[in-house]
Amino acid sequence: MPEFTGWLLDLFEDPSGGLVLWFLEESGERLRLRQPFPVTFYASGPAPRLRALWQYLEPGPAQPVSLSLSRSERRDLFQPQPMPVLAVEVPAACQQPRLFQGAAAAFPDLDFYDADVPLALRHAAVYGTFPLAHCRVEATTGGVVQRIQPLDTRWTLDPPPAPLRSLTLEPDCDPSHGEPRRLLVQYDGRSCCLSLQPARPLLVNLAAILRRYDPDLLLTAWGDTWLLPYLLDLADKHGLPLPLNREPGRAPAWRQARSYFSYGQIVYRGQQITLFGRWHIDRHNATLWNDYGLAGTLEAARVTAQPVQAAARLSPGSGISAMQVVCALQIGALVPWRKQQVEQLKTALDLLSSDQGGLVYQPLVGLHRWVGSIDFISMYPSIMVRGNISPETRPHDPRQAGVDPPGLIPQTLGPLLDKRVALKQRLGQLPPWHPRRSADQARSSAHKWLLVTCFGYLGYKNARFGRIEAHEAVTAGGREALLRAKEAAEDAGFTVLHLYVDALWVQKPGASRPEDFKPLLDEVASRTGLSIALDGVYRWVAFLPSRVDDRAPVANRYFGVFQDGSLKVRGIECRRRDTPVFVAEVQMELLEWLAKAKDADELPLYLPGALKLLRLRLSELRRGRVPPEKLLVGQKLSRKVEEYTSPSPAARAATQIQAAGKTTAAGQRIRFLWLRGLPDVHAWDCAQPVNPQRLDLARYRELTLRAAETVFQPLGLEPAILRQLIDGAAVALPLVSPPLLSEVVLKVLF
Repeated sequence: MPEFTGWLLDLFEDPSGGLVLWFLEESGERLRLRQPFPVTFYASGPAPRLRALWQYLEPGPAQPVSLSLSRSERRDLFQPQPMPVLAVEVPAACQQPRLFQGAAAAFPDLDFYDADVPLALRHAAVYGTFPLAHCRVEATTGGVVQRIQPLDTRWTLDPPPAPLRSLTLEPDCDPSHGEPRRLLVQYDGRSCCLSLQPARPLLVNLAAILRRYDPDLLLTAWGDTWLLPYLLDLADKHGLPLPLNREPGRAPAWRQARSYFSYGQIVYRGQQITLFGRWHIDRHNATLWNDYGLAGTLEAARVTAQPVQAAARLSPGSGISAMQVVCALQIGALVPWRKQQVEQLKTALDLLSSDQGGLVYQPLVGLHRWVGSIDFISMYPSIMVRGNISPETRPHDPRQAGVDPPGLIPQTLGPLLDKRVALKQRLGQLPPWHPRRSADQARSSAHKWLLVTCFGYLGYKNARFGRIEAHEAVTAGGREALLRAKEAAEDAGFTVLHLYVDALWVQKPGASRPEDFKPLLDEVASRTGLSIALDGVYRWVAFLPSRVDDRAPVANRYFGVFQDGSLKVRGIECRRRDTPVFVAEVQMELLEWLAKAKDADELPLYLPGALKLLRLRLSELRRGRVPPEKLLVGQKLSRKVEEYTSPSPAARAATQIQAAGKTTAAGQRIRFLWLRGLPDVHAWDCAQPVNPQRLDLARYRELTLRAAETVFQPLGLEPAILRQLIDGAAVALPLVSPPLLSEVVLKVLF
């Protein structure tokens, strides 16, 4: 029987029954194999109703699908004992969804389980597979898999790299703003430029490249929303085949754009096009591509067992749900089709004591020298694992601690948490120039997003394995741990400047090196039982007040410079998605200039240069030397345009887009420019170009100055004084402290 070793690239249902699996053989060959894979779902409820469902599903003239029916006992995590269920086994995986939908519609009073689990997750639970799993496979000469054995696991720290072939396709401009004329193609170290018109040579050349190079990954820009639909439409009109799919006889799968409500806001997901036998990833439609790129996307697919194309487009919450489903299937627990648990009844006093969220202290506003930033490593996931907090356990009752066996959530998160800690420890030992560092950082970022999301998903109303009481137990553990850390810091003589959920900022005279904080870290770890690390030591850090009331601190609005000169900024303009690129760049340039100071005492020497830099950037703005692309404002539509009673700037811009014949949707981010007069906005995605003379430069100047005020105010330059300095006025400034202006610096300024 033929045997080979390779990597699992893709799997999906076979219309003739079972699954199709594509492998990358170690020899370089791409193999298409088939595997029998029956799918089973379950129903529970009163015995008479289950008998009626049995009769409904029995094969016959009205039910031509071949299946196997049996009675069984299965475990529901939320039930104390196994319960009787009707097991429905369907040999052809492609027939199971339609069969189940008919049963659910005919018997809405029954509870269904394992009914809508994706095939990739079912396969992962049975065989231990996942995207790019390194496997040993035995198959018949006819290409039917007889045995598949993974040679690594989802938690392997350094899996053997797969020989992926990647092809990049990108139009020469943003298609929502202009009309592309050329297609940029890159593969195997080569690049070429294909004209989009005439269409026939484009299709012939692109098809030749696809057949000759046979890529495993199509990496595109605007591929979901414009490029692939455009190419497929051209191929259909000219009757020329375009082999985007590797799977013969299979058309790409389309998923329409949609808007949905999640966590208090409207979210928009663009149209999606996925392939069979090879992957397609659109950089502009991948959820966290800007955060962790391809390496992080592959790692997210690996640990969640989701197909790569799904992992790229779905949220981390979907990834956590997939991990929970795989774990449930592996331990023999049923996966409910719909969530059945509701919040337990509580008195008002119970709500006040339990539903308090994370612990946040108001920071001490102002500039602080030599501050240690201490973070718990994945605090909430660690609490879930260490405290055995899961929807089916009893975390809310301290008397029951340790009584329950390990719950589903700790079993799901434990291996991921161990892998993240191991990766972070290795990152801490790698020098900055090490070639492995960027990939490890991307993989660690993928872990971070999953672990951050797992806490919120525990209390999400639609989570299959969620329960608000477990969510509240985690926050209670977090509050207790942070209070113990605060007490340890104060007992060691540190001043606690700020506490924020899982981090604290501390200061102590003479403590300016990482080793000065080591005893505190050991004490906090001893008192809390949780892993903790020094995020870094700031040369200086500024905690900022509210813009509305400068007497009110803001918990997550600060910036600072670590000892290595790197910046950390939170909550200020350059971190906001609606800030024009020009304004964000100016703010970051100012911070980077000030970061050159070796300590806070040297900051006055760098203030004149920072002010000169600000004047220069404002002069460029005034003279029209800033490209309009850098002045774009991006705001999200909170509803459909026609539903606005008082249209926001984004809604007014969306109206212009619709007038140009394009569509908009709730949750979509609209880009526009501020103009003088009426209309006061210009939608960037309109066909008409903007008149540069109408740009509202005064408004952009104001936005830039407000961003600069955020930087300068903690250093002693109040907004009014800053504006006078920028305008060249002579100002008599008082000597202030801790703001750092001195008489010597004032002479330099003037």
